[in-house]
Amino acid sequence: QVQLVESGGGLVQAGGSLRLSCAASGIIFEIYAMAWYRQAPGKQRELVARITSGGSTNYADSVKGRFTISRDNAKNTVYLQMNSLKPEDTAVYYCKATLSLNYWGQGTQVTVSS
Repeated sequence: QVQLVESGGGLVQAGGSLRLSCAASGIIFEIYAMAWYRQAPGKQRELVARITSGGSTNYADSVKGRFTISRDNAKNTVYLQMNSLKPEDTAVYYCKATLSLNYWGQGTQVTVSS
């Protein structure tokens, strides 16, 4: 059974930082591309950052220079370091694992107050 469990969300003031974690089980983690998505109220879910099995990364323009995605294959975990947070970063953040199929976590709420 595949499980992706996100953690690390919370309430933070604008300009602050948070680190999200996504722990995976039930998959051969190191061969999966991993990604973080977010969905704000009334908006579509959008890609925030992605990291391939080889470690290549790409980011949404809105988070470039502020967010960093990384992975620890020994811990089956992907991270999203979020710095210089803005109120518009407020959303539910989801972790996704992709190979031939997609697997999603349950999401973690991030709220940035102004």
